[in-house]
Amino acid sequence: MATNAPRTSGAFTADVTTSATPDQGFARFRDGWEAQVGTEYPAPRFTPGATGDFRISARAVRVHDSVIAEVESRSLIGTNDVPDHCDDLVLMHVVRHGSWNFTRRRDGEIAVPAGGFMAQRAGPVTFEAARSAAAKVLILPAADLGPLIGDRLIAASAHSAEMRLLLAHTDVVRQNLADLTASGAQSAHRALIELAGAVLRQQADAAEPQLAPALARAARNLADARLTDPELSPTLLARELNVSVRTLHRAFGATDETVAGYVRRRRLELARRELAAPQGRPAVSELAARWQFADSSHFIRAFKRQYGLTPTEFARAAGKPARDADPGEFSTNENGGS
Repeated sequence: MATNAPRTSGAFTADVTTSATPDQGFARFRDGWEAQVGTEYPAPRFTPGATGDFRISARAVRVHDSVIAEVESRSLIGTNDVPDHCDDLVLMHVVRHGSWNFTRRRDGEIAVPAGGFMAQRAGPVTFEAARSAAAKVLILPAADLGPLIGDRLIAASAHSAEMRLLLAHTDVVRQNLADLTASGAQSAHRALIELAGAVLRQQADAAEPQLAPALARAARNLADARLTDPELSPTLLARELNVSVRTLHRAFGATDETVAGYVRRRRLELARRELAAPQGRPAVSELAARWQFADSSHFIRAFKRQYGLTPTEFARAAGKPARDADPGEFSTNENGGS
C-alpha cells in the first residue's frame, strides 16, 4: 500500500522479467517501489530508447535518504532521470556480472564490466543499457558526495580496499536493517556515506567506530579467500584493506575473536569438512600442510582444542575409512595433549 508518511527505512522487491512493453514493465516496477519504499522517495523515471526494453528484478532496502539495491537485468535500454525534487543524488553501480553501459552526449559510451563501478550525479542525460547484467546499485544523497564527482562519469575498478569495505557494510546493513533501532540505522547510514566517500577519495578513515563492523567483515571475506596462503596474517589483511594492524585488531575487538583466531577457526572448519568427506580422508600431515599449521602436532592439538577429538578420532566417529594416523597424533594422545 502506498503511503505519504515519512520513513527512515523500507524494503523493496520486484520481478519485472516477464514479457511486457517497456512502459508496462516500468509501471509495475514503479508501483511496487512506491508501495514498498514510499512515495516520498519515488523511483527514477524511465524513458525507453529506440529499441527500449525494461526487464529487471531487484531487491532493495532504504536507510534514511539512501537505497541499497541488488539489481539483475535481463534487458534494460533507456534513459533514467529523477523527479525534480529528488535530483540531488549520487548513483553508484557496482557491476557483479555482465556489463552495464552508460552514454552521455559529451562523454560517449562507457562500458563498465564485471569488477568495475560507475559513479555519477543523477540526471536526465544518461542512457543505460544492460543485458544479462547484475549490479549492486547505491542511491545516495549528494550533499557530501557530489563535490567528489562534480559533473563527471567516474568509472573505475571495484577491487580497491575501500570498495571492499563499502560492499561489506552494505551487506551488513541489508541483513540487519529490520532489527536496527533508529539510532542504529542512523549510524549505519553515516557509515554508508563515509565509505562511499572513501571509495571516491580512495582513502577510508577506518578508525571511525561505526566502520568497525564493515572492516571486520571485509577482513573475514578476504581471509576466507586466502586460507591456504602461507602469507595470510593480520599484517597482510591490514595492508590489503589499507588500514593499520592496530585498526584491524580494534575492529575485531567487538567480535570476541582475534584476527588470528578467526583464521585458525576457519582453517580447522575446512579441515574437519575434508575429514568427513564421502571419499574418505587425507592424512593428518596433508591437512596440516594444506591449512598452514606448523606441523602435524600443532594441527592435532588445535583440532582437539576446537572439537574435543583428534582428527583420527573425529574421522572414525564420522564413520570414514581410517588411514594411518601420523606418529604425532599418537604422541599427542599418549602425552595428554589438548
